[in-house]
Amino acid sequence: MRAATKLVLLLGWLGYAVLPWYFVEGMSLTRLDWAVGYPFGKAGSALALGLSGQAPWLLSIGAALLAATAFVASRDAAKTARVLIWAGAAGLALLFAQGFAIALEGQGIPWLAALLGGGGAVQRGMGGGAFLVVVSLLLLLCHGLAYRGICRGDVFTTSSIGIVILLIGLFIFYPVSTILKSALVDQSGAFAPSAFVARFFDSSIWGLGCLSANVNCGVAWNTLVLAVLCGVITTLLGLACALLILRTGMPGKRVMRALTVLPIITPPFVIGLALILLFGRAGVISTFLYEWFDVPRSRWLYGLPGVLLAQVLAFAPIAFLVLIGVVQGISPSLEEASQTLGAKRWQTFRTVTWPLLKPGIANAFLLGFVESMADFGNPLVLGGNFEVLSTKIFFAVVGAAYNQGQAAVLAIILLAFTLGAFWVQQRWLGGKSYTTVTGKGDSGLPTPLPRRITWLAAAAIVPWVALTFVIYLVILVGGFVKSMGRNHTPTLEHYATGFAIDFSNGIYFQGSAWNSFFTTIKVAAISAPLTAVIGLLTAYLLTRQKFAGRGMLEFATMLSFAIPGTVLGVAYILAFNVPPIEITGTGLILIIAFVFRNMPVGVRSGIAGLSQIDKSLDEASTTLRARSFTTLWRVVLPLLRPALVSALVYSFVRSMTAVSAVIFLVSAEYNLATAYIVGRVEAGEFGLAIAYSSVLIVFMAFGIGLIQLGVGERKLGRRQAGRGKAVALSSSVSDPISQGAAS
Repeated sequence: MRAATKLVLLLGWLGYAVLPWYFVEGMSLTRLDWAVGYPFGKAGSALALGLSGQAPWLLSIGAALLAATAFVASRDAAKTARVLIWAGAAGLALLFAQGFAIALEGQGIPWLAALLGGGGAVQRGMGGGAFLVVVSLLLLLCHGLAYRGICRGDVFTTSSIGIVILLIGLFIFYPVSTILKSALVDQSGAFAPSAFVARFFDSSIWGLGCLSANVNCGVAWNTLVLAVLCGVITTLLGLACALLILRTGMPGKRVMRALTVLPIITPPFVIGLALILLFGRAGVISTFLYEWFDVPRSRWLYGLPGVLLAQVLAFAPIAFLVLIGVVQGISPSLEEASQTLGAKRWQTFRTVTWPLLKPGIANAFLLGFVESMADFGNPLVLGGNFEVLSTKIFFAVVGAAYNQGQAAVLAIILLAFTLGAFWVQQRWLGGKSYTTVTGKGDSGLPTPLPRRITWLAAAAIVPWVALTFVIYLVILVGGFVKSMGRNHTPTLEHYATGFAIDFSNGIYFQGSAWNSFFTTIKVAAISAPLTAVIGLLTAYLLTRQKFAGRGMLEFATMLSFAIPGTVLGVAYILAFNVPPIEITGTGLILIIAFVFRNMPVGVRSGIAGLSQIDKSLDEASTTLRARSFTTLWRVVLPLLRPALVSALVYSFVRSMTAVSAVIFLVSAEYNLATAYIVGRVEAGEFGLAIAYSSVLIVFMAFGIGLIQLGVGERKLGRRQAGRGKAVALSSSVSDPISQGAAS
């Protein structure tokens, strides 16, 4: 433990005395102006800047590191713990105080800046040196708490909790609070609680005129009804699909897996556009019904039915990804015991299988509910006069009548709905145990589904799969014709415009889409594993460790998911466009936005998976003197492979297809595929947009296959029907798309 603390101190001194403290754009070791000025120039270290008098407030941070260094070798463990705790806490407090106090002119905290010796001074955004020192001070604090016996003295556990709290505080609470505080100010920026009350109780939000007159209901009620319907339908569809794939021998299961996962790897607006081409007033199916059966054309698609249909198609795969791992984890021996006692299939399903599915069902509903609330692409395309909170926020932020305060109030209402759903989920689950993976012998056969459940599930899934197939047929054909619905002359013009390659002088990617495509791949490849690691680590801490504020931490993980992507993007601009964290316009802000926007899925998948793994496995590892990290790596993580694949797949495809959270964060240098597609849709170039979407779908399907092959499968030692020896209850990895969905 002392060796780890010394290593942390070494990193702290490296960041404080060697690396540049402030961020300097274009900084490079090959730049002469940087090399000549170092270490006392604009890119100097904190120690050099403090000693030279350019930034004397930085010397106080060095004092904290010096105190920790002086006592780290002490034989008095209690004294070492006290010094590390105080040095880490004081150093972090001083660092953040000077960071937020000494800022641009007209910002910051003047009295605190003067107290720290930087009154009237201006500083740039923090750089690599500051980042290392923050991490070092935080870990020193956590190590001191471990020396005091917190979390049974486990350094890994205390450090993990500290890092997760710091990341959530910086990249969720700070940007969200930056924009939400504007709900309490008026248009001039003055503090005005009365303005908040007037905005909150506006009739356009809570009006119920639709019940008594032919007017629209309030936007809050529209959003709530849509989210509840979407959550219920997507959960039932995901459960039905998981049961059919794992508990029946119906043909075409691989095709079903592929078609159910396709919507989640589809860029925004495309499903809505395909539905318009099919069911709009001039759509293919609408025209067929009118010409052959004299069914009048209508605008039924534009409103609640169309938005609900698009959201169900888009979000049901999320429920499927969560539920198939839960269904797979149910112990067959429990169902066999029920049948041994004389229970019929239906009774076994109702009294044994269904109760064990409750954690997955609750998490799937919560994700579908929150996704529906946060979605603005489908309501924007298909909403018509049916307004929801996300579109209302979007137009309040980017519309002609810019009203940041109104957008903040609407975001608070949206957050309240999400927290209400989270509370209902917790009440439904209660404090019951859903453990099914215990480490003991478990080679029973899963009970076949009752006949009525099989038929109901098939009746729900077959239309869904058929409609999905038709939609993707439209998407596939749309990229190879001049104009879908108008001119069906075959052409490769759209693909040539976006993805042309010139081989005359080597290989030159001259298509207009290549830059955004390569940037998107790099951002997704970095953010996906980070999202999975942080999400599953947080789930492990929430379910396996006891510490003060655990409930608050779980709430914080859902906060970024509850806030609409548009609001989160604007919040990131307001928070990170100025010191101390000045990263707007860089690729780093895109990675951070994706990681903390998608992290809740990894957390919920991890919690659902961990609820099935008996804690006795952890205790057995601890009894054998393994530390928490060893237990997590050698015991828990192999059993969490379905949750790991779910988190990786979801974060990867969301990084490739998300638009709302990053539409304001892209730049000329770091443009993303979705921003490019939205631009083509706005310009009326639907063929190019669909062609680009098709390329992304194929690439993401390939990426899902690589994720599945890289992570592998969970081995539970269960046998399959028709075999005499125990094998894993999973299919081969020959079908990458279906395996990505299965996990």
